[in-house]
Amino acid sequence: MSDSTTVDPQVAYDLITKNLQEVLNPQIIKNVLEVEKRHLKLYWGTAPTGRPHCGYFVAMTKLADFLRAGCEVTVLLADLHAFLDNMKAPLEVVNYRAKYYECSIKAILRSINVPIEKLKFVVGSSYQQGGDYTLDIFKLSNIVSQNDAKRAGADVVKQVSNPLLSGLIYPLMQALDEEYLGVDAQFGGVDQRKIFVLAEENLEKIGYKKRAHLMNPMVPGLGQGGKMSASDPNSKIDLLEEPKQVKKKINSAFCAPGNVEENGLLSFVEFVVRPIQELKHGDGYFSFHIDRPEKFGGPLTFESFDALKQAFKEEQLAPPDLKTGVADAINELLAPIREEYANNKEYQEANEKGYPVAVPEKTKKAKKPKNKGSRYPGGANANANAKVAEVTEELKKTTV
Repeated sequence: MSDSTTVDPQVAYDLITKNLQEVLNPQIIKNVLEVEKRHLKLYWGTAPTGRPHCGYFVAMTKLADFLRAGCEVTVLLADLHAFLDNMKAPLEVVNYRAKYYECSIKAILRSINVPIEKLKFVVGSSYQQGGDYTLDIFKLSNIVSQNDAKRAGADVVKQVSNPLLSGLIYPLMQALDEEYLGVDAQFGGVDQRKIFVLAEENLEKIGYKKRAHLMNPMVPGLGQGGKMSASDPNSKIDLLEEPKQVKKKINSAFCAPGNVEENGLLSFVEFVVRPIQELKHGDGYFSFHIDRPEKFGGPLTFESFDALKQAFKEEQLAPPDLKTGVADAINELLAPIREEYANNKEYQEANEKGYPVAVPEKTKKAKKPKNKGSRYPGGANANANAKVAEVTEELKKTTV
């Protein structure tokens, strides 16, 4: 890691907080940079459940900002958290999913020209099964109420009608990870806010320091309302989605004319396309091309996101044209990731074993005996013989 003199504290702070929706305890970050004069240590965690999707680009652009600011960044592959999240997968499958996530994160970062040499990857189970960690879980469980733990995990842990105890342990572990990973701050989506607050309110009670928390906005899903979710295939576009499938999903996305408030496609351009372009070409750069057919006015290029948004709001840009531009932009982003997957055996094995395709069992239909009636050779005689046998049995029962 480069020494702390290479990045001015104010420049570092601006990079760290750029494009975030909220920062809790920013003074902790400023103290590290200005008073302690050292790099900020932070971590971003992800539970390897469903396949990573395009929404992950948002977090990846922030990891790029953190690295530029000189931060020491740890990526936590939270395998035990994935296991605890209402048993989405057995542990042996989760292990392959953790590897798939690692390969995916590296592929995304490489595709947007972010050097990954300084990133540290840690698998949760490598330290979360130790005696001290377990004792700290007990300590936290003795001061955090069931209601507080449930509320903390409400936006993160899958909600079911008969929840398991594991859903209450999940937020306690995420709070403890800050201490065991030795960081000053934790970064995550704004959906993690309640867990972050639980950590801030309770870590000090068991003798650990309070951390800062950084939250990026969530990319809306492709439907109406809701975030892009790894467990909802209709809300997201996977990193390895084929170009035709990308276009199909984008074409069926919710996109009402003039509606810029509930528009997952515009949000994707704002929170994914624009930051990646700035990473590649410098701050303030934006160029969004739409290959519009000549009969509808010909190709368009927007030089600012605000101009794109305004054109859609005033209905100068129709939903089909916006969909064309977004689908092309996504396919451009995914092309290098698909290429890396095609050339990486480890990546392929992690996908195949982490997300095995269920093959439906072929069961033979039991043959029903055909009712042939009495009009076939021997049919009438057979029926007659059966009737005689039935009458004989009845006579035997009545004979003294």
